Amino acid sequence: MGHIAETEIQLLYADTDMMGVMYHGNYIKWLELGRIKLIEDLGFSYVDMEREGFVAPIHNVNITYKVPIMYGDRAFVRTWVTKNTGIRVTYAFEIVNQHNDVCANGDVTCIVGKRTETGFKPVNFKKAYPEWFAKYEEIKFEE
Repeated sequence: MGHIAETEIQLLYADTDMMGVMYHGNYIKWLELGRIKLIEDLGFSYVDMEREGFVAPIHNVNITYKVPIMYGDRAFVRTWVTKNTGIRVTYAFEIVNQHNDVCANGDVTCIVGKRTETGFKPVNFKKAYPEWFAKYEEIKFEE
């Protein structure tokens, strides 16, 4: 049974480009909002994960821009899990406007790791967080 998290994005005038549309670089920030919302919906905490010495840095981002988001629009990011390998987690997303037009979509892949003095070392998510891993397996959408 899949789960899609949805959260509204606060669109600021300062986030627009010279053409009056939301600057494309902001979308990556909004994907983080979606990922954190999904994690919280499932009863977990990325902040707690970091306090325990684990991180999930971004490995890859794919974004396709379809419809511009203008200042004054309302926008929402929807996020779900599509892959959960034990080391990598792929979150798919779509950003929609108030008319439910898909403005952008794509995916983000994160690698789960343990902090070290020089950065991080990949770890097995299934072993480090078995309940979290199992929940992702339960709610993921197969590609």
